[in-house]
Amino acid sequence: MSADTTTAPDALPRRRLLLVTGMSGAGKSTALKALEDIGYEVVDNLPLSLLSNLVRPHETDRAERGTASANRPLALCIDVRTRQFDLEHFEQDIAPLLDRTDLDVTLLFLDGDDEALRRRFTETRRPHPLAADRPVIDGIRRERERLNWLKSRADLTVNTSALSIVELRRLLEGNFSHPAEPELSIFVMSFSYPRGLPADADLVFDVRFLSNPHYEDNLRPLTGLDLSVGRHIEADSAFAPFFANLNDMLISLLPAYEREGKSYLTIAVGCTGGRHRSVFVAERVAAALQDTGRQVGIRHREIGSGQKLKEALGGTL
Repeated sequence: MSADTTTAPDALPRRRLLLVTGMSGAGKSTALKALEDIGYEVVDNLPLSLLSNLVRPHETDRAERGTASANRPLALCIDVRTRQFDLEHFEQDIAPLLDRTDLDVTLLFLDGDDEALRRRFTETRRPHPLAADRPVIDGIRRERERLNWLKSRADLTVNTSALSIVELRRLLEGNFSHPAEPELSIFVMSFSYPRGLPADADLVFDVRFLSNPHYEDNLRPLTGLDLSVGRHIEADSAFAPFFANLNDMLISLLPAYEREGKSYLTIAVGCTGGRHRSVFVAERVAAALQDTGRQVGIRHREIGSGQKLKEALGGTL
């Protein structure tokens, strides 16, 4: 849905219109707050028929033509609460905006696994909008059926099942903030394969072939953030060539992602327990990418963020 944002030298900048939608309980309210914090004008639950008045073409209001207020990015939340929220009205009221030369329209769909959404409603004791007098799971399934057509049209779908509020905010900032010069934000995480693949990983690397510190009694209680664990993994003859190739590949890929306009990249490294090998490799990957001058965040899903390996090694990486 999003189009090329380049303009002629004398043309006005295109205003970004971000349509935020998705499943109830998937984090739309959190997303709107995060977008407001990075400079978006936020509107929640506006009838689709009024949208065209909210994003008037520059030519219809010459007094504001090209001003900061007229060009401020706009985030609009539309979902099952919205009046006239169906395919017919979507085509009638949203489709014309896609051809507007003064708008850059993106559709963001926030999703979640059924069980994760059910748990959130149960924990907060909120009624599901489509299941006031029925079990929550019935409302979730009904809503999913009603939104399948919309999800298929999304420019970006984010599954928030395993994301914390901080991680969701970071992801949105990486994709939708407007730095003076576009910059690729990178997020590296470690995980355990038996506990499931990270839902939003762009690149996934399996390091279960490396020597496992779990089988060493003195290393089992430790993590990949500990120096002795790192030395054990580095002693594996397979580690050095693997990491050199991985590092070369990632560094060669980053410019290609940037040329394609990607603003956020998640790299996931997995092992069996998610505590030793994946943690150590993820820290090494993050440090190598930081050395290229890029912004890199890191998270260890199974052990928490903890202390960075670089600190544990006295800054010697």
